[in-house]
Amino acid sequence: MSKILPILRNRWFKFGIAASLYLLFVIWLGNYWFLPGLLVIFDIYISKKIRWAFWKPKRGADGKRKKGSGNAILEWVDAIIFAVVAATIIRMFFIEAYTIPTSSMEKTMMVGDYLFVSKTAYGPKVPNTPVAFPLVHHTLPFTEFTPSFSTVIQNDYRRLRGFGKVKRNDIVVFNFPEGDTVVAQRQNESYYELLRRYGRANLCRGLMQNFPEITGCDILVRPVDKRENYIKRCVGMPGDSLRIVNGQAYVNGGELPSFPQTQYNYRVQTIGMLHPRRLNELEVAQADRPSYRLPDGKTIEYDDYHKSNAMFFAEQVISYEFPFTQAQVEKLRRLPNITHVERRNSIGNPNAAYPQHVFPQELQLGWTEDNYGSIWIPKKGATVVLDSVSLPFYRRIIAVYEGNTLELKNGKILVNGEETTTYTFQMDYYFMLGDNRHNSLDSRFWGFVPEDHIVGKASFVWLSLCPDRKFPMNIRWNWVFRGI
Repeated sequence: MSKILPILRNRWFKFGIAASLYLLFVIWLGNYWFLPGLLVIFDIYISKKIRWAFWKPKRGADGKRKKGSGNAILEWVDAIIFAVVAATIIRMFFIEAYTIPTSSMEKTMMVGDYLFVSKTAYGPKVPNTPVAFPLVHHTLPFTEFTPSFSTVIQNDYRRLRGFGKVKRNDIVVFNFPEGDTVVAQRQNESYYELLRRYGRANLCRGLMQNFPEITGCDILVRPVDKRENYIKRCVGMPGDSLRIVNGQAYVNGGELPSFPQTQYNYRVQTIGMLHPRRLNELEVAQADRPSYRLPDGKTIEYDDYHKSNAMFFAEQVISYEFPFTQAQVEKLRRLPNITHVERRNSIGNPNAAYPQHVFPQELQLGWTEDNYGSIWIPKKGATVVLDSVSLPFYRRIIAVYEGNTLELKNGKILVNGEETTTYTFQMDYYFMLGDNRHNSLDSRFWGFVPEDHIVGKASFVWLSLCPDRKFPMNIRWNWVFRGI
């Protein structure tokens, strides 16, 4: 140890380590304008011509701090700035913390899971909007919807080299494709779904009429990297043909294997109400339990409603709809007051005279979330024929994701002002599904996920807190530090 310590303290050794790490980072970043930074590192460790940290105290030859030098407040500022910069770089290029806010991935990912997302799994994206408040996503802290970023500098899409590419069945975090525009007062809903519901002219009026708590209607536009983060399972790869028949997904004609955690909604018939304790044993989240509207207009949750009305409904036949895995269904069938359990299956009407609620909403195909497709997933370099049938599938890709102008004039399709009957894709696209199949807003409702929206791969859960319980009973110890 006495021989190793002098080497570790040697300034040339320290310079070699720092310079090597910095050089590797510059090569990985692919921007050689940062190479002059090596001169700064050389001066810090070797030449020491410039006192870069001028606010830090001077030290004598013995390493002790000289009296009257430095400023304690500036030292604290220095430490905080270093921590923020280091955390920002780690978050931007290596790993980012993420929280599961909804039940769309139950029971694979639970509401209240805190996980780390690996940016290096597929390669981190160079930020589209580098000028931004550090360590936050799209909104400034302590504000409702003030943007945390500036668009004064906007970079084109570029992804650094990663350890691999997106694979089928990966659990992927990505920027919400329809999140380019949002209504500030209803950020959890798709702006385009709101348009379909209320119409462009009546959007704000319709929202304020249906949601009395809304007193305004502010429209926000967000770049790709500042759109809402979603997490789903990738089931369709570029170039795949996907179809869903009675809830079962098929890719390129083959059945996609189901995971034990996959949930579907089941219609359950009981004699009397299901006790909340039974639902707790079956791990049915509060968000997946029904709520009831009282005569005075107030809403009451299932557990409270059960306390007040269990005796009244004791002998009555009641029907529910809950999301369950196959294992949960087997446990459910063994309960004494269960009379019937049947999986829900939405069967579409191909002759329907109204717009369908799944993608693409413009066509009247009669598809549903349980019977969907067949749909082809675009692949980079592939060319498709454009006509009145295919255009609704690819309109958003052409005009939004790949930045072209798209017009329809006299029955003709114009891309960038030129008439065309074909289009060649510039990016790969993916089809994402939630494992809670009947309680997930995914590609069935808003279409394909472009490659430039991919954020990273879910890596592991470092903490899991059940939102329906109080501390410390809310800690799911069997889920802590669980790999995904």
